[in-house]
Amino acid sequence: MASINPYLIFNGNCEKAFLFYQSIFGGEFPYIGKFKDMPPAEGNPVLSEADGNKIMHVTLPIGDGFVLMGSDSNSASGEVVFGQNVSLSINAKSKEEADKLFNGLSAGGTVTMPMNQTFWGAYFGMFVDKFGINWMVNFDENEK
Repeated sequence: MASINPYLIFNGNCEKAFLFYQSIFGGEFPYIGKFKDMPPAEGNPVLSEADGNKIMHVTLPIGDGFVLMGSDSNSASGEVVFGQNVSLSINAKSKEEADKLFNGLSAGGTVTMPMNQTFWGAYFGMFVDKFGINWMVNFDENEK
């Protein structure tokens, strides 16, 4: 069965927040990437130097199987509205499970990013369900 973890979005202080969380929970960041590390792709906005230095994605394992994840917002995505800055991130066990969960949970909601292959090697999509909850669905093909 898929695992679910919280994903926190910040207005430019993600790194500071995650260093704080790390000081409390301990552990190491298996991945911390900035927007400037993204490969150029058609449709991606050109970001300022300030936006480029913001956190695109960070993970901090906490305990057995629990992962706290986060990123910063940037000028292309707009300011974070607190109260809407938390998503539930599902890590599916297969591409088929990812599609089933994405299609089922997004029914009647608003798809913000359809399921698709990503530059980081995952099959990924995002939506807001019909109850206003933000979701992310991810299948890491490299971790088969």
